[in-house]
Amino acid sequence: MQLEVRVASVGELRSLQSWLRSDPEARRAATVDVRGNAPRPGEMGATLDVLQLVTENGWSAASFALALVAWRRTRPRPPRVEIRRGDTVVVLTDGSDEEIERVVRALEADRDEDGGQ
Repeated sequence: MQLEVRVASVGELRSLQSWLRSDPEARRAATVDVRGNAPRPGEMGATLDVLQLVTENGWSAASFALALVAWRRTRPRPPRVEIRRGDTVVVLTDGSDEEIERVVRALEADRDEDGGQ
């Protein structure tokens, strides 16, 4: 399964990447990389704007959502987090139990539809 995660700034993106790479569950079941877009005219390099996770079969949407919430709680101003999987987009804004459940349901439903790939 491939996910894209967006936050407001490159600094937050790098912080989240570091957090997920230090999380034992995420480290075991996912590859976490920062990706960018091609440079715009007049720019010298690509802009880093998305965290890409490629997950394995043992990956848990619930563990991922909890890791995101835990990371957000370490931030002085917890950022909005957008998670994209294919056509499915879910947004984490407050980290409430209801929001976490919505994220997990959306990611698990999408995963079930394509056989976990």
